[in-house]
Amino acid sequence: QVQLVESGGGSVQAGGSLRLSCAASGSSYKLDCMAWFRQAPGKEREGVASMYLSGGSTYYVDSVKGRFTISRDNAKNTVYLQMNSLKPEDTAIYYCAAGSYCSRYARAYDYWGQGTQVTVAS
Repeated sequence: QVQLVESGGGSVQAGGSLRLSCAASGSSYKLDCMAWFRQAPGKEREGVASMYLSGGSTYYVDSVKGRFTISRDNAKNTVYLQMNSLKPEDTAIYYCAAGSYCSRYARAYDYWGQGTQVTVAS
């Protein structure tokens, strides 16, 4: 079992920055991908960014390219999502996910965090 705990959400003005953290614990030897998803009210859960733990390759959805950065600290078993130049349309609950491979589809992931709210005011 793997436990994921997100932190770092909050409210910011448009143009501001936030850094989300996802701390992983438990048995993760089968996992090779960490990802961030988000879900806004009335919308489907959307893959925002992902990273292969073995090779470090990353993926970003077009809407966040150049603004968001996914990174990891292996010593802390933590994955981060640095979010800069935030826009009101980035407002959503952000979830950390872990799986054996990276995918933009939520169903591919085995473990999920509880989510953290990000609100961007115009």
